Amino acid sequence: MTDTLHILSLGKGGWGGALLLAAGVTFALSVLGFLLGALFGAVAAGGRLSTRALPSWVAKGYGTVFRGVPDLLTIYLLYYGGSIALTEIGKFFGSAGFVGLPTFATGALAIGIISGAYQAEVYRGAYLAVDLGQFEASKALGLSRFQSLRLVIVPQLMRHALPGLGNVWQLVLKDSALISVIGLVELMRQSQIGAGSMREPFVFYVAAATLYFLIAAVTGSVFRYGEARAWRGMVHA
Repeated sequence: MTDTLHILSLGKGGWGGALLLAAGVTFALSVLGFLLGALFGAVAAGGRLSTRALPSWVAKGYGTVFRGVPDLLTIYLLYYGGSIALTEIGKFFGSAGFVGLPTFATGALAIGIISGAYQAEVYRGAYLAVDLGQFEASKALGLSRFQSLRLVIVPQLMRHALPGLGNVWQLVLKDSALISVIGLVELMRQSQIGAGSMREPFVFYVAAATLYFLIAAVTGSVFRYGEARAWRGMVHA
């Protein structure tokens, strides 16, 4: 027990500080990836809801591909494909050697692309759940399409979307562990390094699991609070 506390301490020789820092990287990576996914998902949802064939076809293809291809394969393709392209561009300008993409930025982009495919379906379903009377009321008030979306439809939509977005966030948090395969030292990778260095895999992996659980619990409560507040606001409106 004493050895475990020493290993996970924040003092000299302890790995507690490194694990907390890695947990911060995991959280930042997950938040950025989720926000990028919200952007991609909103655009894709707009395409899915479009009456025009091309946007609808492209959005359907995006969702089908990135929900069907394993997440790890998406990360590999994005990192190595982008790095090869960057290396060839470098050679064109006289640079020698392999040029790798930044791991954090690549990881956030990969998570954003993957989560966007799931968020698109959440937004689409939430949009379809909005009562038709809300659209008719917006027209009756003489609101423009943008004003109608911003003031009436999106607030109603988010009430329906928040539970699904909370689930997507949990997937994003777990997917962040996969980014270690391209060299980013986040919580999972730091746990592997510590386990190998100290030969205490159980201690480090339990510590990592605890930190993942704490992040998930705190952020999950934020989604639940937002959901409850949104529905209370609708009841009082």
